[in-house]
Amino acid sequence: MSMADTVGYALALTDVDFSILRHRHSSSSRETAHEAGVSEDSLAKAVALRDQIGPLLAVLPADRDLDMDALQGALRRPGLRLMTEDELGEVFFDCEKGAVPPLGPDYRVPTIVDTSLEKQPDIYFEAGDHQDLVHVSGTSFQRLMRGAEFLEISSARA
Repeated sequence: MSMADTVGYALALTDVDFSILRHRHSSSSRETAHEAGVSEDSLAKAVALRDQIGPLLAVLPADRDLDMDALQGALRRPGLRLMTEDELGEVFFDCEKGAVPPLGPDYRVPTIVDTSLEKQPDIYFEAGDHQDLVHVSGTSFQRLMRGAEFLEISSARA
């Protein structure tokens, strides 16, 4: 598989410059950063969540952990949990399992982005498969995140 159609449409719609960085198949964001030779703090990983209200996408650097307490408290959504494989397949229908791009707005999923990503001059993210990363400037990433809310939702890895 290659770039998910929705990712391609999002890049075209926002008219941002991007490049594709190919890497060996990987199964985690940390492994992806290592295989691609990029720093973990510039790799935006997406964590797909759901509660009784519906889906939510949390986007944070690969070198950090999602602070569920901070996220749930800020949004007043205490029932958030990770999406199941079936739920992921329904929402991110054009992506390989586990290769969720951070483009929640283009999948019609409310999106919260960790503020630490605002400081990155370059951002890399999953293209919808386990072998391609999209590389954009930090400014272009913010354009892609149109409508997303930026909050402190992560903590340093212990």
